[in-house]
Amino acid sequence: MNEKYNVYLVSDSTGETLDRIFLSLKSQFANFDYNKKEFAFVRTEQQIDKIIKESAAMPNSIILYTIVETKLAKYISNSSEKNSVPCFGILGNLILNFSKLLNQKAIHKPSAQHVLDDEYYRRIEAIQFTMAHDDGKKLDEVGKADIVLLGVSRTSKTPTSIYLANRGYKTINIPLVLDQKIPEGLKSQKNKICVIGLVADAERLADIRRNRVAIMKESNIKEYTDLNYIKEEVEKSKKLFNKYKWPIIDVTRKSVEETAASILKIFEIKKNR
Repeated sequence: MNEKYNVYLVSDSTGETLDRIFLSLKSQFANFDYNKKEFAFVRTEQQIDKIIKESAAMPNSIILYTIVETKLAKYISNSSEKNSVPCFGILGNLILNFSKLLNQKAIHKPSAQHVLDDEYYRRIEAIQFTMAHDDGKKLDEVGKADIVLLGVSRTSKTPTSIYLANRGYKTINIPLVLDQKIPEGLKSQKNKICVIGLVADAERLADIRRNRVAIMKESNIKEYTDLNYIKEEVEKSKKLFNKYKWPIIDVTRKSVEETAASILKIFEIKKNR
């Protein structure tokens, strides 16, 4: 039986960066059983003392931290070493190496990435736009979008759109249903908007839809979960995408992040043509 570890994620900011790094790290180990505890906005030695005391009292403790203030980073490193708790700084060496490469001192300012600059407001605007244009709403404003996603029901259009919005891209998603019309402007080859079709394996869609129907407790939509009907839906969507030469992404075995990465690659190619 594998040992269970107690992982402490310590950040002097929101902890978002550290959480994503840990997510990538743990995905590389098939048998990593752990409890995770997160500490955000850690900026004093007293806060660190409490964390070290708790972690030292727990078996198999590991500390990962993103603390950019040099003195505090040294403090958590030294304190954990004294208490025999494995401790790893995620950004320390990277910042030091970049400092040498760029030949300038780092500012070592917590939350420096969370700046209310033009890029920040662009992301907020993109999120507001995307939420207002979810599921085929306000298609008369499609010309304002950066990216348009099309696909049958449950092809991850909404979560992918929201993820792209968080990256600063105004995204509209359009469901391919009987009464949903596709704006004529998207059909032109001269159109500058990045239009992408999302598809998925019919069997997988059927499973997802059955689960959704069970949760919603609806019983009057037999076609929605019928495998043959779904296969026909998917084939029709592929024909539509091919007709207008829209790139197709199969999301069956892709996470939202992977789908978004593929979309942005296509977006950059189209933008640079």
